[in-house]
Formats: sequence, structure tokens, C-alpha cells
Amino acid sequence: MSVQISYSYQRKQVIQALRYHFIARSEIKILMILVNVFALFAAAMFFLKKVSPAAFLLSSLLWFSLMVTFWFILPFTIYSRTRTFKDHFDLHFEEGGMLLQHEKGRKSWAYDQFSYVVETPEFFHLYIDPRSFFLIPKDAFADSDQTHTVRLLLREKIGKR
Repeated sequence: MSVQISYSYQRKQVIQALRYHFIARSEIKILMILVNVFALFAAAMFFLKKVSPAAFLLSSLLWFSLMVTFWFILPFTIYSRTRTFKDHFDLHFEEGGMLLQHEKGRKSWAYDQFSYVVETPEFFHLYIDPRSFFLIPKDAFADSDQTHTVRLLLREKIGKR
């Protein structure tokens, strides 16, 4: 079994993939839940006239800042600082691993170097560790059969989270 794809990243898709990565992290989920509970509590206390409008405004500002940071600032910052997202790649899937080729060189990975794979609508996210991952765009595959073949290969060799 051998599948080869060529691709360049699309900015809009990468930004969405980075958003998914940040929102899916357990510590960020917990932080967002706590801030949302705090905001709801502050709204209830404001409604019951137990806190001043300034306290309610401050809690709302905290909530808004957190959402803007995780939805806009972090993804756009990572995208703009990472040169990889602006290059073109050829990727070969083999039974024993993957070979990534680029105009500046090549890198091969055995599947056991990845800890898990997450599939989103636009990408396969291959995680090396909880903070390091490799994105494979699904639109680089020739058809849905090729995508399905690679999906099965990645699930078999790496495993889902």
C-alpha cells in the first residue's frame, strides 16, 4: 500500500485546525468552563444586585478576552510565526512509515513516533506529544477512497485518541 500526496497549506484551514487544537486541550477546556461559570455567576449576582456594574463588567471583559485569545490571537500568531505553513510538501504513506519531502530536504517518520491521531473535517492531526503535531490536509487526497485508505492506515498504525 502506497499513497502519495502533494500539498500546500491554506491559511483559513490551518487557522481553524489551530483553533481546534487549542480548544480540544483539556486544560483550556477546564479554564473556559471555569470562566463561563464565573461569568454566569457574576451575571446572576449583578441581576440580584449583589455586585456592582463594574464587577460585572470586569468579569465580562475577562470572558471576552479569553475567547478572543483562544479563537483569534493564538491561532493567528502561531500561523504567522510558523514558516512550515507557507511551504509545499510531498508526502508518501508507506506500510512502515511516512516520508515528507520538501525543496530543502526530506524527513521520514515511523508511525510509532506518533502518539495518536485526531481527525477533523479538514485535517488529520498526527500528535507527537500533546503540544507537537503534524497536519495533513484532507483536500490533498485525490478522492474519498484515498482519504479512507489513509484514515484506516493511520488508525491501525497510530491509533485514535
